[in-house]
Amino acid sequence: MKNPIETYTVEEVAQALKLHPYTIRRLSREGKIPAFKFGGQWRFDKKQIDKLMNRIVKR
Repeated sequence: MKNPIETYTVEEVAQALKLHPYTIRRLSREGKIPAFKFGGQWRFDKKQIDKLMNRIVKR
Protein backbone atom coordinates (compact mmCIF):
# COMPACT_ATOMS: atom_id res chain seq x y z
CA MET A 1 0.00 0.00 0.00
CA LYS A 2 1.21 3.50 -0.82
CA ASN A 3 1.97 6.00 1.91
CA PRO A 4 -1.07 8.18 2.64
CA ILE A 5 -0.87 11.86 1.80
CA GLU A 6 0.07 13.92 4.83
CA THR A 7 -2.17 16.96 5.14
CA TYR A 8 -2.73 20.15 7.09
CA THR A 9 -6.10 21.46 8.22
CA VAL A 10 -7.37 25.00 7.62
CA GLU A 11 -6.50 25.94 11.17
CA GLU A 12 -2.93 24.63 10.88
CA VAL A 13 -2.30 26.54 7.64
CA ALA A 14 -3.88 29.69 9.07
CA GLN A 15 -1.63 29.53 12.13
CA ALA A 16 1.50 28.92 10.04
CA LEU A 17 0.74 31.80 7.65
CA LYS A 18 -0.63 34.05 10.42
CA LEU A 19 -3.94 34.51 8.60
CA HIS A 20 -7.54 34.02 9.67
CA PRO A 21 -9.06 30.61 8.80
CA TYR A 22 -11.75 32.38 6.73
CA THR A 23 -9.00 33.91 4.60
CA ILE A 24 -7.44 30.48 4.05
CA ARG A 25 -10.81 29.06 2.98
CA ARG A 26 -11.38 31.97 0.57
CA LEU A 27 -7.92 31.61 -0.96
CA SER A 28 -8.58 27.87 -1.36
CA ARG A 29 -11.90 28.48 -3.16
CA GLU A 30 -10.17 30.98 -5.45
CA GLY A 31 -7.41 28.48 -6.24
CA LYS A 32 -4.67 30.70 -4.82
CA ILE A 33 -3.58 28.06 -2.30
CA PRO A 34 -3.26 24.41 -3.41
CA ALA A 35 -6.01 22.52 -1.59
CA PHE A 36 -8.63 19.83 -1.95
CA LYS A 37 -11.83 18.95 -0.16
CA PHE A 38 -12.14 15.70 1.74
CA GLY A 39 -15.33 14.95 3.62
CA GLY A 40 -16.50 18.54 3.13
CA GLN A 41 -13.38 20.00 4.75
CA TRP A 42 -10.45 21.71 3.09
CA ARG A 43 -7.18 19.80 3.29
CA PHE A 44 -3.71 20.92 2.24
CA ASP A 45 -0.87 18.67 1.07
CA LYS A 46 2.03 19.26 3.48
CA LYS A 47 4.65 19.19 0.72
CA GLN A 48 2.84 21.82 -1.36
CA ILE A 49 2.19 24.10 1.63
CA ASP A 50 5.80 23.78 2.79
CA LYS A 51 6.97 24.84 -0.71
CA LEU A 52 4.55 27.78 -0.63
CA MET A 53 5.80 28.89 2.79
CA ASN A 54 9.43 28.62 1.64
CA ARG A 55 8.68 30.88 -1.36
CA ILE A 56 7.01 33.43 0.91
CA VAL A 57 9.91 33.45 3.38
CA LYS A 58 12.51 33.90 0.61
CA ARG A 59 10.87 37.13 -0.59
